[in-house]
Amino acid sequence: MSTALVWFRRDLRVADHAALHQALTHHARVYCVFVFDSGILDPLPRGDRRVAFILRAVEEVDVALREMGGALIVRHGDARVEIPRLAVKLGAAAVYANRDYEPAAVFRDEEVRRRLGGVEFLDFKDQVIFDRDEVMTHSGTPFSVFTPYKNAWLKRLNLSGIPSWPVEPHAANLAQPRNSRGLPTLKQLGFESAGYVEMPLPTGMSGAQALFRSFIERIDDYAATRDFPAMAGTSHLSAHLRFGTISIRQLAAYAQAQPGRGAETWLAELIWRDFYHAIVWHHPRVATQCFKPACDALRWDVAPDLFQAWCEGRTGYPLVDAAMRQLASSGFMHNRLRMVAASFLTKDLGLVWRQGEAWFAEKLLDFDLAANNGGWQWAASTGCDAQPWFRIFNPVTQSEKFDAEGQFICRYVPELSAVPAKYIHAPWTMGDAEQAACGVRIGHDYPAPVVDHALARERTLSRFQAIR
Repeated sequence: MSTALVWFRRDLRVADHAALHQALTHHARVYCVFVFDSGILDPLPRGDRRVAFILRAVEEVDVALREMGGALIVRHGDARVEIPRLAVKLGAAAVYANRDYEPAAVFRDEEVRRRLGGVEFLDFKDQVIFDRDEVMTHSGTPFSVFTPYKNAWLKRLNLSGIPSWPVEPHAANLAQPRNSRGLPTLKQLGFESAGYVEMPLPTGMSGAQALFRSFIERIDDYAATRDFPAMAGTSHLSAHLRFGTISIRQLAAYAQAQPGRGAETWLAELIWRDFYHAIVWHHPRVATQCFKPACDALRWDVAPDLFQAWCEGRTGYPLVDAAMRQLASSGFMHNRLRMVAASFLTKDLGLVWRQGEAWFAEKLLDFDLAANNGGWQWAASTGCDAQPWFRIFNPVTQSEKFDAEGQFICRYVPELSAVPAKYIHAPWTMGDAEQAACGVRIGHDYPAPVVDHALARERTLSRFQAIR
């Protein structure tokens, strides 16, 4: 009776799961494992919300597997050691996993494959709709511009459809390990418990499905409301997609089947996700370098005080500060605000995008290297299909356009809550009498702008002109 081991990673669910389906349909006994990888966890802050989010998801997977007759083996250590060791212990003929495309993950998987020796390592596409070389130009090269990629992606989707990888019909082949150790606590993993209690969104498979059901009721309005951070216009599913508590195939199939601009616009956002994963797969150097090699010659400023002001939400530009405070307090930032905050760091403060990318990587609950890197290089005008270098977001007009009444600003910058809407986007334009009337002194209760946008814009144009 052949035995397999399924290694859960960025796929913390038991429905529509490619690797689990394949293992169950090819082996009579299937064990499941999740490794809290010390190589990933050890560098993280001890209060990192993501570990709590993952632990809750792992708990749900274990419960679901037990209900189907199996269980989840959980280990804490170096995955490159733990997976081969467990495979030998269980007598597994093969280890099954869903693919990861990040350079470090690719290296890890190759090392696991090598250490498994005679045990097969089989990986499957699961976290994207199309991967590797499935969507290419007519000349067989990777796309570097989104719109042609999207058109080719949609054409391929119409030809191939979206598969589903059911698990429950084959659950009889799930195996329950002997002497299961049970799941660790956050404390046993070396993390603080505060984030476990104060999770900013529903967790696990159940939380993902609840958010999806809620979004379905609003999807028709998505195109019209998605850019306004004070509104419930987005799906809030990015963290669930990141950790695989919901299937990308379920979401894409739903979006494809729905009429209307809302579903069409949302599907395009899902395609952006595939696009950035393809970029990281074909161009792994983007993890540390600019996609456009010429941009590695850009001379960025070095200003630790300005970077700290940006991180802490005290730049004097209310929408930027509200966005950064939202990130600090919740681990979430609205996508429009990610663009505004990134543009401000690179185009107004003149700081290298890698600093902001690293800060988001530490703070975002939905941190995904491909999307984070792609978004930052887009804003910095160093990436594929980037924002043209001469188009620079004005933080005040962005604020006026997307938070006209200042509702979002007041939520996260309460010291401005009494400032009239006509001043809230640029409160430094108030005179002394207006400041006194609303109880805020610029430069004392709320910072004056750390840079002049008009002057910063000219410096950015000069910075890019120097490498043309």
